[in-house]
Amino acid sequence: MTLYAVVFYLIAALILASTGMAITRRNPVHAVVYLVISFLGSALLFYILGAPFLAALEVIIYAGAMMVLFLFVVMMLGVEAMERRGFSLTDWIPALVLGLLFVAVAGLAVFQDPSSRAVLRLATAMPATFGRYIFEHDWLAVEIISILLLVGLVAAVQLGRGKGEGKGMETPPRKSGKEV
Repeated sequence: MTLYAVVFYLIAALILASTGMAITRRNPVHAVVYLVISFLGSALLFYILGAPFLAALEVIIYAGAMMVLFLFVVMMLGVEAMERRGFSLTDWIPALVLGLLFVAVAGLAVFQDPSSRAVLRLATAMPATFGRYIFEHDWLAVEIISILLLVGLVAAVQLGRGKGEGKGMETPPRKSGKEV
């Protein structure tokens, strides 16, 4: 078994563990943190398979922009309804362990000895070639995904907006200073 096979299986296990943690968490903020670790693992997988452009897109689009969108949705849907216990280290230990594993595997993949016997053939996906392929063959899927993301964003805004309307959100009458 080569070094790249070991790194590949470590990253795959990291992605599975962090995605499983994201699915099973009750706290939506914790779930988003685990999902970010999963996306970063997917980006590392793209990188070691010879697609650095796809790895950069994974980090920029998913681990960056989509996670900001998810956090906005979580905030708009009412995180304040959840109990506030303060910072508890035991809640964050799995995320810290998975994050440290991610950093260790990323360091192993990126900073390996170039003179080692485990050499990965360079296979890159050029951005122009990738873009041409996507928009020639899979343009409909790209458009459907963009429409679904737009509908999800509009639905999140409507859910967040409609939550407080008509439920006693009127301002109480002001008291004059004489009633004290």
